[in-house]
Formats: sequence, C-alpha cells, structure tokens
Amino acid sequence: MKDTRCEPGSCPPAAPRAAIPATESEANAALARLAKALGHPARVAIVRLLLRRESCICGEIVDELPLAQSTVSQHLKQLKAAGFIRGHVDGPRVCYCVEPSVISLFKSLVESL
Repeated sequence: MKDTRCEPGSCPPAAPRAAIPATESEANAALARLAKALGHPARVAIVRLLLRRESCICGEIVDELPLAQSTVSQHLKQLKAAGFIRGHVDGPRVCYCVEPSVISLFKSLVESL
C-alpha cells in the first residue's frame, strides 16, 4: 500500500496570530463569517480530523468521512477560503493543515460572547 501521508512539517508555515477585531461590530462580523464556515457538520469533522493530525491530504480525509471526494473538496475549499485551513501542493498530493491563528481567533470570539 502506497504511503500518501505528507511529511511532518510539509504544510506551509502558520500565519501570524490573528488580532481580535477592535470593535464589537468587527468582532460580530468576524465571528459570523467563521461560524458560517463551520456551519456544516462535515466541515466541523474535517477541522477536528486535521487538529488530531500534523498534516493530512484530501484522500485521507475522504477515507475518514462518508462523503464523495468532490464533496470533501468543496468543504475544504470553503474552510480554506475562511482561513481555517491552509494547503500545500506536494506533487500529486495536497497537504492540508489547520491554521492555528484562526482557530485561536475563533475561540476568542466565541468566549467573548
């Protein structure tokens, strides 16, 4: 069986820590945007999976979820657009990792409710 996992550290470097929005209005908008990105159980499952692993590729995510590859790809696209994950093309593989700064920002925004 071919090893399809990415090498540890193969994801791009994490972004600098995201600043908490200065105003309540900006915080509300940021929280709504991030919550919308996590507004599907499959996207929550993907984030949980990536948090448990150092890196992952789309094929491994598909193996873990009862969804088609194309559906998983769409969910990954939405999570990436919101900043929750980052990806790196490694030959035929795409390694996905969580973006720790956005996870921290999301937690802070929820805690400030």
